[in-house]
Amino acid sequence: MSSRKQQAHTLRITRKLHRLSGISLFVFFFIMAITGILLGWKKHSGEAIMPNTYQGETDEMTEWLPLDTLSFLATEALYRATNELSEIDRIDVRPSKGSMKFLFKNGNREVQLDAQTGKTLSVGRRHNDWIEQVHDGSIVDDWLGIPHGIFKVFYNTLMGLALVLFTVTGFWLWYGPKRMRR
Repeated sequence: MSSRKQQAHTLRITRKLHRLSGISLFVFFFIMAITGILLGWKKHSGEAIMPNTYQGETDEMTEWLPLDTLSFLATEALYRATNELSEIDRIDVRPSKGSMKFLFKNGNREVQLDAQTGKTLSVGRRHNDWIEQVHDGSIVDDWLGIPHGIFKVFYNTLMGLALVLFTVTGFWLWYGPKRMRR
């Protein structure tokens, strides 16, 4: 087979691989792209995706209220604002801001408190958490009860390899014809 025929054959295989991969993974790439855009905008969305981080009175941690007091105040603030009771899932401490974010298990809710005074700075909904779960595939692990994030690892490996494949085949689809014209 001549060099030109071999290059044309390689180009056809590359085009077919690029096309079939794109068709079979279209929905997943679309989901990752949309959720990636939303996550990129989370702090610039006017609190539509994620509440802003507010400044407390002091960043001197020795002047902060005890954690159990702040936890109680956060749970109370959530109930006053939403009429909902929920268990605290995690606490995000912002030493430089003098504030703490209490994230609750139900409803993607967040309460921010001034760590020194216990004053409620914000009660809001965190859409970024479920958007991130959709983006990285961990939502499937949660829904189906798959242990150890196995689906998430598979999904991210597949999508990462597909992105590498698209990059290589896309480059070849651009460069191959130029090379053949020489």
